[in-house]
Amino acid sequence: MIDFELSDEQKMVRETVGAFARDQVRPAARLSDESGAITPDLVEQAWELGLARGPIPEGFGGFGDRRSILTGALVAEELAWGDLAIALHVFAPQLFAFPILEMGTEEQRQRFLPLVATQHFTAASAAVMEPRYDFDLSDLGTIASSSPLGFTLSGDKCCVPLAQEARAFLIYARSEKESNVARLGDLPGTQVFIVARDAAGLTVAEREKNMGIKALATYELKLDRVKLAPDALLGGQQGADVARLAACARVALAAMAVGVSRAAFEYARDYAKERNAFGAPIATKQAIAFMLAEMAIEIDAARLLTWQAASRLDKGLAALKEASRAKNYAASVALKTTDNAVQILGGHGYIREHPVEMWLRNARGFSAFEGLAIV
Repeated sequence: MIDFELSDEQKMVRETVGAFARDQVRPAARLSDESGAITPDLVEQAWELGLARGPIPEGFGGFGDRRSILTGALVAEELAWGDLAIALHVFAPQLFAFPILEMGTEEQRQRFLPLVATQHFTAASAAVMEPRYDFDLSDLGTIASSSPLGFTLSGDKCCVPLAQEARAFLIYARSEKESNVARLGDLPGTQVFIVARDAAGLTVAEREKNMGIKALATYELKLDRVKLAPDALLGGQQGADVARLAACARVALAAMAVGVSRAAFEYARDYAKERNAFGAPIATKQAIAFMLAEMAIEIDAARLLTWQAASRLDKGLAALKEASRAKNYAASVALKTTDNAVQILGGHGYIREHPVEMWLRNARGFSAFEGLAIV
């Protein structure tokens, strides 16, 4: 029997992060969106929750907690409920640390995990997306050529969080030769490389100007024959299970989409209860009531799909299909829910006095996002 009853520890984590999102993140969301920046104090407060350091062994500077994908999904939903851009900023170091934690060689773990498991927030990131209309994780345009001396990376990446300040990246690329592909998972042509920020041939372009998540600094990367040693390949000769990494990333984005959807639904619901028209709250009007009910149903459905995929990952099972389904459904729910929230608020929904227009702009990106967060 499937049981999604949360443990006492998971309930405590959700309540703690939820309170932080309510008291600290949500009040800062509008100013962050308008200014295009997140205050360092808020980032440090989020870092003190120990979200990234938690699963890292104590010997590497972490807390040695058991890593749970489902618990990570709970955290992602709560932070995104507060604000999506701030959540993605706080999650950025996990893009670098968690794959190394799970799939890196012992030497890679010893060398790179202490970069992230520090007392203060340290930027690190991953480069997954590419500026191509036909972007596909299974057929990347960034190419990794191999030789006895190591690897050479060439290509372009986009939407890389915190690239300007990141100390290191995980860069996803396609193997040039079939004989060099990773031997694990369902994306055998995709490899992951650990690349230092100051690697010769790696250039960080100007900050991107996005429609949504405006507080999150994202950049394009240019890779012009970046030469890497053989030990730069994540997982060493065995490679990495990229399908599992993709599933963990899609669960994170699905959970964040649920968080944004929930924020928009709750705001629209409360507004509809207070806004009177023709002598009664508009929530009593059938068209509004039915719209709100459908929003609530679809949010719960998206959350259950997300938890199902997370549960499979926690059990060590393949879950790329389930995670992809959860992410795609949650993305559509987020767009529909935020758009409905704007409609319910009427003219008020289109102005900056209310946050629903910001949530709609943020939600529009979920259909294109890939690899911006991981749990």
